[in-house]
Amino acid sequence: MTFKAEYIWIDGTEPTAKLRSKTKIMDGTPSGDVADLPIWGFDGSSTNQAEGHASDRVLKPVFSCPDPIRGGDDILVLCEVFNIDMTPHESNTRAALRPVAEQFAGQAPIFGIEQEYTFFDGHRPLGFPEGGFPAAQGGYYCGVGADEIFGRQIVEKHLDNCLKAGLGISGINAEVMPGQWEFQVGPLSPLDVSDQLWVARWLLYRTAEDFDVSATLDPKPVKGDWNGAGAHTNFSTKAMREGYDAIITACESLGEGSKPMDHVKNYGAGIDDRLTGLHETAPWNEYSYGVSDRGASVRIPWQVEQDRKGYIEDRRPNANVDPYVVTRLIVDTCCTALEKADQV
Repeated sequence: MTFKAEYIWIDGTEPTAKLRSKTKIMDGTPSGDVADLPIWGFDGSSTNQAEGHASDRVLKPVFSCPDPIRGGDDILVLCEVFNIDMTPHESNTRAALRPVAEQFAGQAPIFGIEQEYTFFDGHRPLGFPEGGFPAAQGGYYCGVGADEIFGRQIVEKHLDNCLKAGLGISGINAEVMPGQWEFQVGPLSPLDVSDQLWVARWLLYRTAEDFDVSATLDPKPVKGDWNGAGAHTNFSTKAMREGYDAIITACESLGEGSKPMDHVKNYGAGIDDRLTGLHETAPWNEYSYGVSDRGASVRIPWQVEQDRKGYIEDRRPNANVDPYVVTRLIVDTCCTALEKADQV
């Protein structure tokens, strides 16, 4: 008896990495333990991860789940990329998150990431007329009806695929621009939310493929008076979930010294095209936080202020951000500050 294991990894394309995958036929049935899955190899010279004269790279499984597309005993396998001496490849950003997540595990940090994306039919966003533009944005957000909603069949199929895979999907909604949608992953720990977001992205591309539609994480898919696409990142620790002082400490820490630029420059390529101060964004080169303020860098939801506990939303990350990077930066910055303030 055999099953198919789709090995998925993040490549070395710059400035924004791409997902790659290939199929391994394996004997028996999956054990459910990722540690039982073998390492594998690939040609790194074809993925911007090696030179042709020394092209072998190693895939090490770190997360697996049922394959909702193939079904049966088939599985999806997310991998880290290693060099042949088993040191993490320079493109392996998960390796840098692992020690940070472990260091601050006692603070129980969790994330919910809102992944926005845009469907394209050829060179046009889905729902845009040939050679022109649709009606101004506004009615498309959480809309209903064929005149305002484009791609729902794909979105629903993607949601079902994520649920069948056992991913921590917590919701979906149509966004402000035609053909633009969002799904949310979490609340989960830093490694779990990042692993599952990458697999959910792979499932998005793979699901849309069956409809001859492409999905993009471009942060500004249409220039001009149209909303960009972000990955708003909701974050809390145990202390933040128990008291408001920790909420303020976290917000303040993200604005200290060089931290705003340290974060923004790692929040996705093309961030200055999206963070303009318009379309529910703060300027990329200014830091602010506020209650219920979607024009701030970091938003404190109104109910958090009312309840005096909860979480914060970093609204700066682009749709194309690497979740391993954004979770590492937020955990390191906020948890270090909370530790110094003895708010753990």
